[in-house]
Parts: sequence; structure tokens; C-alpha cells
Amino acid sequence: MMLYSTSKKSSSVSLKQAVLKGLASDGGLFMPKKFPVISDDFFNRMAKMSFNDISFEVAKSFFAGDIAKSDLRKIIDEAFNFEIVLKKLDDRLFVLELFHGPTLAFKDFAARFMARAMAYYIKNSNKELTILVATSGDTGSAVASGFLKVPGISVVILYPSQRVSMLQEKQLTTMGNNITALEIKGNFDDCQGLVKKAFLDKDINRKLTLASANSINIARLIPQSFYYFYACSRMNNKKQTVFSVPCGNFGNLTAGLIAKRMGLANTKFIAATNINDVVPKYLKTGIFKPRRAKSTLSNAMDISNPSNFARILELYKNDVKKMRNDVVGFSFSDRQTLHAIREAYNNYGYIIEPHTAVAYLGLKHYQKINTRPVDGIFLAAAHPAKFLDIVEKTLKIKIDLPKKLKKYAGRNKRAVLLSNNFKDFKEYLLR
Repeated sequence: MMLYSTSKKSSSVSLKQAVLKGLASDGGLFMPKKFPVISDDFFNRMAKMSFNDISFEVAKSFFAGDIAKSDLRKIIDEAFNFEIVLKKLDDRLFVLELFHGPTLAFKDFAARFMARAMAYYIKNSNKELTILVATSGDTGSAVASGFLKVPGISVVILYPSQRVSMLQEKQLTTMGNNITALEIKGNFDDCQGLVKKAFLDKDINRKLTLASANSINIARLIPQSFYYFYACSRMNNKKQTVFSVPCGNFGNLTAGLIAKRMGLANTKFIAATNINDVVPKYLKTGIFKPRRAKSTLSNAMDISNPSNFARILELYKNDVKKMRNDVVGFSFSDRQTLHAIREAYNNYGYIIEPHTAVAYLGLKHYQKINTRPVDGIFLAAAHPAKFLDIVEKTLKIKIDLPKKLKKYAGRNKRAVLLSNNFKDFKEYLLR
């Protein structure tokens, strides 16, 4: 498979090069020149296949000729050694729980697959990779866990100071070994900007072999497409399935649109955001106007200029009318988010955290404004215990901390505090 840059100013690369490089030399994001289309036979068999079997079939269409089938199967089975759960809340309302991995967030799917794919690509070389990753919350902890002790790879995580939850920060900063955390005085957009500048800096690239673990890396999006196929296989109907996706950097939504491009028909997508609503506004007006991000309860979505929106624009050739056929966008306030947490608990006995609440709101609103009945799935991005203070205060209940989180709570934070000035970040990397 060959990939090109969304900026269209650099040469095409192989999938291996795209995975190890992360960002194109012209600053663009890698996109397949041609998306694989999965056979009808696969869709006929899908309902009887396990998640790992489905993942293997989809992955083969991308990595054929790049990774041997036996090695690809091993990567999948090692990466996805936890469950994925589709729950029915009522006849029209379903939730896809993506938080059963080691860091209790949906980012585990992408991070664990990518870590193993990168390790496969460099195993017979003397190359040492430095992974740079900006995080607004769960990406960093998932990447830290996924790449922990992987030979030949060191990870530098940038996160915005005082803008992640206590447990998220503990997961980011207490891994040690080949994982380093940088606490940046700024917001996520500042962190993301520093990472992008580093990839284009000649001095840094002369000294280090950089790779990205953010959703700018195509290796993050491929595994995230797997669970859209799985969810549709378990719906047992031939009607349109609507996915409501909590959106920050828009990698998760892009993965769903890639799945649709590969043949997952009868699907529609809701881009559900908090008040950082540049994409819902684009869908309404056709004008994309990033602005400085505002802090919210759904902190991982506090992004004003989502990187993956460039890929979505590329999928639809910058045609907002075509995009509207597949995607609708809604935004919600913190007040509405808290109301949704209470409503889901009171009506269904189901506990959700703020990011999942935004997806829940998106689906509920879409069902309300449609004249025909809609079958929908909202994506549960993180375990509610990761946002313990908010959820317990809102619902006035006590939540038991899962063992996977409890082990981090007592650890001491280890992070380097840096300004959001690129000069300081560059000096740190070159030291």
C-alpha cells in the first residue's frame, strides 16, 4: 500500500514508512492512495466472527505484503487481549464500551496495535525510535502502557499542565523505564504544535529518529476502524446504524469514515463535541475557523484545531455537502454534560463519564430530531472511574476504583515542567 501527504508536497511512501515516520515531511498527514474494499463474503460471515477475527481480516487488507499473516495475527492477538462490549440500553439505544483495556480508555486499541507494529518494523534494524506524543488525557497513558519496555523505542509524552484528571496524570507520569512525561505550560493545541514543529526541525531530525503515536499516525486509525465493523456485526439488522463519536482530535471519527469507505455500508456518524465546536460549525456553515481551545469537563476533547480534520476533508475532497451525507455535528455545554450523566444513570442505571456523556447527548439529540426511528450506538470512551470526582459528585454515589487504576493512585508523579516555547522543547530534546 502506498500513501500520500494531505499537503501534496512530498513523495508517496510505503505503509511501513508512513507508520515509522508518522508525519509527512511537508507537514501533511498520510492517506492511502487507494482504500482497500472488503469482500461481500467477509460481511456475510462477520456476525459469527470474534473481534480478533474481524480485526485480522480488516488488517490484512491494509498490511498485505507488509507484514506476514502469521505475524499480523500475533500482533492482533497480543494487542487485543481484553474484551469489547456492546450493551443494549433500550430498543434503539446501544453503547459500545471501549474501555476494558489496561488503561481503561479506547486509546488502548490503537496504542497497543501500533506499538507492536512498530516493534515488528524495526526488530531487524539498529534503528532507535523516539516517539513524540501530545495528549489531552487518555492518549498519553495508552501510549505509555502500549510502548512500555518495547526494545529500541523511547517515548516522550507532552501533556497540558493542570488540564488532565489526577488519575490520567498518574498514568502518564509514573511508568518510568523508556517513558518520559513533559508537563507543558499551556493547552493541548500547544502540545500538539510543539510535536509538529519537532518533526519539521532539521537539527532535531539529524540527532533523533522521530515517530509519532498521536492520531496523526495512520497506524492509530487502522485499528480504531476494527471496532466499527465489530459493532455493526452485532446489531443484527439491515437498517442504518448511527454512531455517535465523542470528538477531540477526530481520529476516532476518521477511523469510522475509513471503515465506511472500505465497505461498511448503512452507517452514519455524529461528530459530538463539547463547546470546542469548530467542526460542528463547519458542517453547518462550510467555514472552518479554529480558535483557542476552552477548558471543559470533557478535557480530552478540548481541541480547537483537530489534526485529523485534514484527513476528513481529503476523504470528501473539501466538499461539505458530500460530508453532510455521512456526518452531522452537535456540540454540548458542561451543564448539558452533567445532565446527561444524571439522565443515563436515572433512566438506564448506566454510569458514564463526561466524554461518553457528550456522545450520549449527540445520539439522543439526533434521535429526537429525526422523524423516523433511529438505531444508534454511542461510544464509551473511558471508564467512569477515570473521572471519579466529577461522576461521584454528579451522581452522589461512591464508585469503586478498578484494580487497573488503583495501582497508579499511590505512585509518585515524575514529570519535567516546560514552557510552551518551542525553543525550550527543542533544547530539551537535543540534550
